[in-house]
Amino acid sequence: MTSEELQALIAAHLPCEHLEVSGDGRHWYATIVSSAFEGQRLIQRHQRVYATLGGRMQTDEVHALSMKTFTPAEWAASNA
Repeated sequence: MTSEELQALIAAHLPCEHLEVSGDGRHWYATIVSSAFEGQRLIQRHQRVYATLGGRMQTDEVHALSMKTFTPAEWAASNA
């Protein structure tokens, strides 16, 4: 899987205002900004992103995904 494929997979299932994905083909790093994260705790946000991957984590197609998740307001505040 490429970073573009992983990014497209996440974006297809989660409305993203900002999405960056990088990695080496097995270990991935993502910054995800979505209004869908409003009112959710960190674990709920991560579970929501993992759900977009379906079984790809279990089949080792995506071995590891480290992510930073933000609401649009949190993202704006962090970049102010």
